[in-house]
Amino acid sequence: MADVAVAAGVSHMTVSRVLNGTARVSPATRAKVEEALRALGYRPNAAARALATGRSGQLSVVFFDTTLFGPASALFAIEQAARREGYSVSIISLPRIDPDTMRDAVATLRSQAVDGTIIVAPHTTAAEAVREVPDDLPAVVVAGAQTSGLPVVAIDQETGARLATEHLLQLGHRTVWHVAGPGNWVDARARARGWRKTLQRAGVPVPPPLVGDWSARSGYEAGVRLAADPDVTAIFVANDHMALGVLRALALAGRRVPEDVSVVGFDDVPESPYYPPALTTVRQDFEVVGVRAVAALLARINGKDPAPRELLAPDLVIRESTARPPS
Repeated sequence: MADVAVAAGVSHMTVSRVLNGTARVSPATRAKVEEALRALGYRPNAAARALATGRSGQLSVVFFDTTLFGPASALFAIEQAARREGYSVSIISLPRIDPDTMRDAVATLRSQAVDGTIIVAPHTTAAEAVREVPDDLPAVVVAGAQTSGLPVVAIDQETGARLATEHLLQLGHRTVWHVAGPGNWVDARARARGWRKTLQRAGVPVPPPLVGDWSARSGYEAGVRLAADPDVTAIFVANDHMALGVLRALALAGRRVPEDVSVVGFDDVPESPYYPPALTTVRQDFEVVGVRAVAALLARINGKDPAPRELLAPDLVIRESTARPPS
């Protein structure tokens, strides 16, 4: 830091202020210091910073061991957002989230001396497990239930389901069938709840939902059953991978999409514009999830109280898989 100060023609304290993001530095001075940092290849010494500040500069993400698009996308977004804030990130991958595994995870976090942790907790059973996090360890939950007692950052799943269902009803479909995700997932329950409430408010029949496991295979199996019912003209599927299976089943049964049956998915996976046909779906902005989750955690680390629950709005992306019902 002394070398940087000499190169920039400023004091050691000014360099420290720039590195710590303090506002009391003019733009011109900040630019000189940043140029000197680049020219000298300066990298902060994590051990020295930890001794000086009492913080490790490290965050952790406790993550349920899954490669599913939603949780994996949230993990990547959190890691990127934390690094932009100058934190390194360690990841603890759990085979399941329950009180026993969470206690083990907390012990690991203690040994790593992390400043705080973000817990990606998509299962309904996670609320009890998250209570194992001690009060003196700053923590935030992503995609979890508010009953955990910790601040939660999540996509508004009910609103996403409402957008999908309303879109199909506005096209003129008499009702909307639903292929739901597993009942032990918080998001699956919220999407089913949003679908059901929308149908009830519209005063139309509420068909019994079919339950899948997020996989294209389970979507295909549900699609086979739905394709055999000529009254089915609109289907809201709880994720895009199951929607792919539904599309395949409809095609093999000779039910055209969207001429005979309209299909809406959820997630907007990168492949969804290339499904046959391009899939109408609900988009979740995981980059914003990462930014807001890290911001909430840093607030807790700095002794502030973020909102108990921050819900982020999803978007409906209309493509080629939805149309008016056959006359």
